[in-house]
Amino acid sequence: MATKLAALILLAAFIAGPAACEGASICFNGWLRLPSYNPRLCRSRPDIQRRQRIPSPSGSGLSYGYYNSRCPSAEKLVTAAVRKAVAANPGIGAGLIRLFFHDCFVRGCDASVLLTATDSNNMDTEREGPPNKDSLRGFEVIDEAKAAIEAACPGTVSCADVVAFAARDASYFLSNRRINIPTQGGRYDGRESFANETDQLPGPFSNVTELQASFAAKGLTSDEMVVLSGAHTIGRARCMFSSSRLSEMDPAFAAKLRAQCNGDDNTNVNQDDVTPDVLDRQYYQNVIDRKVLFTSDAVLNSTETIAQVTENANRAGAWERKFERAMENMGKIGIKTRGDQQGAEIRKVCSRVNN
Repeated sequence: MATKLAALILLAAFIAGPAACEGASICFNGWLRLPSYNPRLCRSRPDIQRRQRIPSPSGSGLSYGYYNSRCPSAEKLVTAAVRKAVAANPGIGAGLIRLFFHDCFVRGCDASVLLTATDSNNMDTEREGPPNKDSLRGFEVIDEAKAAIEAACPGTVSCADVVAFAARDASYFLSNRRINIPTQGGRYDGRESFANETDQLPGPFSNVTELQASFAAKGLTSDEMVVLSGAHTIGRARCMFSSSRLSEMDPAFAAKLRAQCNGDDNTNVNQDDVTPDVLDRQYYQNVIDRKVLFTSDAVLNSTETIAQVTENANRAGAWERKFERAMENMGKIGIKTRGDQQGAEIRKVCSRVNN
């Protein structure tokens, strides 16, 4: 137990993100909630109430059908790789959607999440950040699609666009073809990636104010935050993120989770117990019914967001259309395009920068 606690405290010290002190013994930053016997591990909480939303991302430089003349087969090759992967394991589809989200929220949609080594020879990349390490999935699908594209059109299609197209296709297949995200191309790949920047990602212990601030910092609205949270209707999560709040859940659901986890925080359970492999609006009914895993899910029952949750749960087709728009908008965050001469390229291999 002492060894486990020490490891957790070291992990907390590693995260270079906005953490807050709750009393004298709890460090909290949205991804960790743990006992700490060293108050210096807790840093001052920024005044997130004062953080203003930046303008909505413009996507300037992106266009639909960007590769129609440059590489006509590009999007079809991505779709083929995703179709095969999702057919074999729907969880990979959930991983591809999450990969897109985790890429765009850190340094923008520039495939920095894929790097294992960077322009500055940094090996401690986003993939090693606590929210990502040993939890991101779908890299092999991106690599397969990119290899096929390179064989057809060398040096033409960015890894950032492959990630965006893959998330679009995963959403399409997992929703039983009910979600079709309009996805532009033209992103270029970044050349830097740092683990300590992953603290920007909203975490499972975040409250509503923190969630809204995280999304506002990327130019996204509170409604888009609620809409994109609906992606938690697919995929799996470790019991460590929900074990502390079993008493707040629907009793029958909590009992089922307790049996599934069986005291092991590293056991994975479905985020949506009703339709775990379908990207649908069931998540919002789960929020209402107190059958969700994360604090960041449960807090959507608050007065600030319950109206959106109820509408998404009850209006057939409404959430799907909003999800399409929100995903398209997220894909415009912090993009690098052809005009960016500094720190942008079309990578030959997605995990490393070009020589």
